[in-house]
Amino acid sequence: MPVQPYLFFDGRAEEAIEFYRQALGAEVTMMMRYSDSPDPMPPGMVPPGSENKIMHASLQIGDATIMASDGGCRGASSFQGFSLSVSAKDQPEAQALFDRLGDGGQVQMPLGKTFFAPAFGMVADRFGVSWMVIVHP
Repeated sequence: MPVQPYLFFDGRAEEAIEFYRQALGAEVTMMMRYSDSPDPMPPGMVPPGSENKIMHASLQIGDATIMASDGGCRGASSFQGFSLSVSAKDQPEAQALFDRLGDGGQVQMPLGKTFFAPAFGMVADRFGVSWMVIVHP
């Protein structure tokens, strides 16, 4: 039974999807805009002018599926209490992933050698999503 993260970007999903395509090679396997819904949106669900925002998207990153949405399009996304972890094959790949994810974001723990991994670091990307980059021993 797979468990898949579902990230709500509150109006910035399309920008985030393009960022993950560039940074991680994410492949968009499905994307639906609010305007594509066969049923009308309930009143107050999304603000007027948000019809072309992302209602649902599915991204394939390596073996993982991550789902994304603009949610309520209110511009107040908050990603707290979790991190997404990505494994690199070696230190150079880890550094490249770390640098791409950190572009416009904030380093939480610099990438470096630890007692449990030859390379490990934590970074919040420009959307506030926390990532752990690791090379397994």
